[in-house]
Amino acid sequence: MKGKATIQMVAERAGVSRGTVDRVLNGRPHVNEEARRKVLEAAEALGYVPLSQRRQEEGPAGLTLGILLPNWEGQFRAEAARGIRLARAELEESGVRVELRRCETDGEAEALGHLEELWAAGAAGFAVCAVDGPSVSAWVSARVEEGIPCVTFNSDLPESGRLNFVGQDVRKAGRVAAGLMYKCVSGRGPVLAAAGNLKFHAHRQRLEGFRERLEELGFPMKDLVVRETFNDYGRTLEAVSQTLEALPELQGVYMANFSVAACCDAISRAGRTGQVHVLCHDINDGIRQLLRVGAVDFTIPQDMESQVCVPLLLLRDYLRKKSPPMVPASGHIGILCPENLD
Repeated sequence: MKGKATIQMVAERAGVSRGTVDRVLNGRPHVNEEARRKVLEAAEALGYVPLSQRRQEEGPAGLTLGILLPNWEGQFRAEAARGIRLARAELEESGVRVELRRCETDGEAEALGHLEELWAAGAAGFAVCAVDGPSVSAWVSARVEEGIPCVTFNSDLPESGRLNFVGQDVRKAGRVAAGLMYKCVSGRGPVLAAAGNLKFHAHRQRLEGFRERLEELGFPMKDLVVRETFNDYGRTLEAVSQTLEALPELQGVYMANFSVAACCDAISRAGRTGQVHVLCHDINDGIRQLLRVGAVDFTIPQDMESQVCVPLLLLRDYLRKKSPPMVPASGHIGILCPENLD
């Protein structure tokens, strides 16, 4: 049975939680002696070998990598799927398998459950884009302490001790957006900033960069309205429509989320297309068309396909070559407008 028992089997035999088993087997404090004795006896009786030890003993053959995606739909989901296909095409040739889990909500508990599933499935390294909650960061930190590499992408977990973050410098992107908006509206408001989901580090940083730069430029911050719209068409449509009704003199909308079409639809219904400046992020066929017809002024793109693919390749190289992944957050911030779309 050696190596076949699971942490859940040990927990059930010892009559304790999986967290207690994890703390005992990894030598962590805050476990009473009776529980410690039961866990060690159960592990010995079952022949349990910690996954981290098993993976080190097994070496690179049959390597499994785990990737966790957030509950984002639309463009992110499509580009993430392409990134995973690219990674699998290269990794499977060298005997590396990719296990994927996707969150359906933005809850920490669900993210943790998926990470545990990947861990139980034998993942030797993790690529993670998840809600920036303390329990998720703690889980990643625990794996890193055990020598299990974790790389975050698109949205960081800065307190987790992860080996690397792959993605755009989103705070800088927010600052660039603020500089563009300030010029578009001639330094006056009101301006609406429609954020995605502020539980995610990237969404908070993008908004903070935007606020920070506007204030530096002298924009009257009382004229900045912030709404959280969760990358959802309906919520974005409602938020922009309500703001236009409450503030008919609205000068601009900063779309720091994916629902750009909803924003432009709300402005169109209000008869203000071309009068309200719209700045957004990313690029797809829909945004290209909105740029061409003048509904969007500028967009700041990022390569989400690579952001999903590269972490898996970095993990493979780290585990097989023991070379630390050294890919800084991309400092290059591009700007697209109707004149340079092609």
